[in-house]
Amino acid sequence: MQDTQNSPVKVLIVDDHPMVAEGIQSILESYDDIEVVGSLTDGEEAVALAGELTPDVILMDLNMPRLGGLSATEIILERCPKTRILILSMHDSPEYISTALSHGAMGYVLKDVPTQAIKDAIDAVMRGEQYLCTGAEGSLKPKDSAAREALTGREQTILLELAQGKSNKEVALTLDISVRTVETHRKNIKRKLGISSTAGLTRYALEHGVLQGTGVGL
Repeated sequence: MQDTQNSPVKVLIVDDHPMVAEGIQSILESYDDIEVVGSLTDGEEAVALAGELTPDVILMDLNMPRLGGLSATEIILERCPKTRILILSMHDSPEYISTALSHGAMGYVLKDVPTQAIKDAIDAVMRGEQYLCTGAEGSLKPKDSAAREALTGREQTILLELAQGKSNKEVALTLDISVRTVETHRKNIKRKLGISSTAGLTRYALEHGVLQGTGVGL
């Protein structure tokens, strides 16, 4: 792990709302132990530049054009596994938070938290700890025993692709996996969710925030 006493923590901000991004950048630049290495507006830019900017921590918005924060998080972590990703969001529902964590995010911070919470979150994930801000932590209450089995991060990604109307072959090409692998994941997703149709998968994805930022609607 990086020795933050000698070198600043490199932070990349990814948010399509300029005022939010500028506000966070201004806050973080007031700390001597943090260096903001960039401020990007969507997930595609983050995926393209993460390897070049080599951030220690990425503050990732969930809902963005072209490529949302969930998909960007999974792709970046596959390529840069040492990067810590903190999700920034206005949504505090358990579904959003659980989905973000299942995609590999190390923390979840609501956008209306006090300034110090963002710094606390960065410090926590740099220590290798998971961080949930107070509002987010309070929403992750145990569900009853009848709750459906949770999807893995890969299954969430495939659900996202399928819910946008893509065929198994198209999903396989997008994710660089075999059609047979997609078919297996598709069966597991339907089994876990108790859903038999693609339309049902799309509705589930919309209702649980999986399609946020994709432009897909009913």
